[in-house]
Amino acid sequence: MQKVAIFDIDGTIFRSSLLIELTEAMVSEGIFPKKVLDAYQKQRNEWLNRKGSYHNYVMAVVKTFEKNIVGVDYLDFTRVAKKVINSQRDRVYQYTRDLVAKLKKKNYYLLAISHSPKEILDEFCSNLGFDKVYGRIYEYDARKKFTGKTLYVDLISNKSNILRRFVEKENLSLSGSFGVGDSESDISFLTFVENPICFNPNKKLYNHAKKAKWKIVVERKDVIYFL
Repeated sequence: MQKVAIFDIDGTIFRSSLLIELTEAMVSEGIFPKKVLDAYQKQRNEWLNRKGSYHNYVMAVVKTFEKNIVGVDYLDFTRVAKKVINSQRDRVYQYTRDLVAKLKKKNYYLLAISHSPKEILDEFCSNLGFDKVYGRIYEYDARKKFTGKTLYVDLISNKSNILRRFVEKENLSLSGSFGVGDSESDISFLTFVENPICFNPNKKLYNHAKKAKWKIVVERKDVIYFL
């Protein structure tokens, strides 16, 4: 049975959030109005000034994106997504990039799960050799205009269920499995793998990892720390 490795993407491999970069690119391309940036500026400033959480910042961007995607043409959306990846595909962390390559060479089945739109995840993850990608899927109508509805929300919200169902469906092995995440939302799937790795964890994941004696890795500038 082929072994599996599951990775969160935003902040774990990619050194930012694909959704944030996509949203700002949609503004630059004139698809989203400029006022979109104001919708989450408060949360962004609070995060930069360390007075608010990164989670709140990202959730504000998610809410803003989903509000403004209504009526946008699917072809415009995918065009901008490809443009973002073409310019930023190499903005990754060294530790996780090398780990992905190492596990790929050992014939691990690589599974990616993220809350960014699936289209931009597909573009990003294909360059790294991922076998399967789960991300947010936004509905579009017969005219290929987005409706504003997010499909399969319950599925993508529970990463551990995705992992369990996928392992069973594809007849994969959790023996020797790896999992890499950076926030408390990743605890659910990290619990199921044999080698959980908390990479640049937030406080809640760090505290859980210390109690569970999971591996903690921090990469800052050109130095990788093992805590």
